[in-house]
Amino acid sequence: MKQSITILLIDDHPVVRTGYRRLLESNSDMQVVGEAENGEIGFQLWQQHTPNVIILDLNMPGICGFETIHRIIGHDPTARILVFSMLNNVTMVHHALKAGAMGFISKQSGIGEMINAVRQVSIGKTYIESDLAQELAVYISRKDAYENPFDQLTKREFQIVKLIVEGNSNTEIAEKISISPKTVSVHYLNLMKKLDLQNTTQLIRLAINHNIIK
Repeated sequence: MKQSITILLIDDHPVVRTGYRRLLESNSDMQVVGEAENGEIGFQLWQQHTPNVIILDLNMPGICGFETIHRIIGHDPTARILVFSMLNNVTMVHHALKAGAMGFISKQSGIGEMINAVRQVSIGKTYIESDLAQELAVYISRKDAYENPFDQLTKREFQIVKLIVEGNSNTEIAEKISISPKTVSVHYLNLMKKLDLQNTTQLIRLAINHNIIK
């Protein structure tokens, strides 16, 4: 008998989790072994169950999706993470893969895309939603690598940008990603210099323009 693909769902919307659990488990080769409403619980369940695939939303309360990826990959670089997000643009795909995810699909994708993505990621293959994959290929092939200003940021700097524009203070960011407020301030100064910005209002405006937040 073929062994099931074990899956952990991390998403803060219970209706989404319920719907996709039913969808996934309607396939005889898939079993959802856990559900989490935030990254902290998701990380604990990942340690408990060590599933074949983690399906992860990026925008969640608490430590957020990027920090969840950071923690899981920090413990196991071979972990297979499939990002499932409303933020369906190549900037987010690029940074999710850079953080350690193996796949990316949007919440607007079809049912078949999710099933296919889980199967591909479960065997160690990178999977990007078809429309986004075409855009990403063009994005990567650009001669001007920094046409998108956020590309020049490190993984940690981009993570801090996401948390800042979502309304978190330096102290809250420090707690979420387990670093000191002073270190957050250093990262903030560095990323603002790279982006050639003077204040947080300009950063938020730039993030909106590049679809980092809605």
